[in-house]
Amino acid sequence: MATPWQRALLMLLASQAVVLAQVAEDDNDVPEEWLLLHVVHGQIGAGNYSYLRLNHEGRIILRMQSLSGDADLYVSDSTLHPSFDDYKLQSATCGQDSVAIPAHFQRPVGIGIYGHPSHQESDFEMKVYYDRTVDQYPLGDAYSSDGADTGQKHAYAPEEASQEEESVLWTIVISILKLVLEILF
Repeated sequence: MATPWQRALLMLLASQAVVLAQVAEDDNDVPEEWLLLHVVHGQIGAGNYSYLRLNHEGRIILRMQSLSGDADLYVSDSTLHPSFDDYKLQSATCGQDSVAIPAHFQRPVGIGIYGHPSHQESDFEMKVYYDRTVDQYPLGDAYSSDGADTGQKHAYAPEEASQEEESVLWTIVISILKLVLEILF
């Protein structure tokens, strides 16, 4: 007979396997024309926001899956801190949230991720895609009118990426410590 901590560990592993299977299934319905730019993993507390800034030009698709809890997505080109009171695009479902950011939105675009109060914490994974089917330059010109190479745009500034990686690392460390404490006590 398994001890309580062994059962808890087996349940945790089983739930993670189910989540990974769902994420792998979601990857199958992505069109070939979409280029994966970035994957963001995070955790957000109930009633709180986490903000990202998108600088990449063109039509961008955000697909966010709540791995646990319920995270919602708010997007704006007029504020870097969109909320449920101030946004231009939003997706607030209990499952996968998806938003298509039009190419005409001014950059940088503010992305707000909101942790729904129905859950103490929400874990999420957001994939950022560039839609290559949208032709920004109908004449086939590879350069914009000011001569800048459009292929040289980046989705995130380097300093933002390092802060984001550090935040994700701390989130993982804290989650592991919580799990260990729950198992021990």
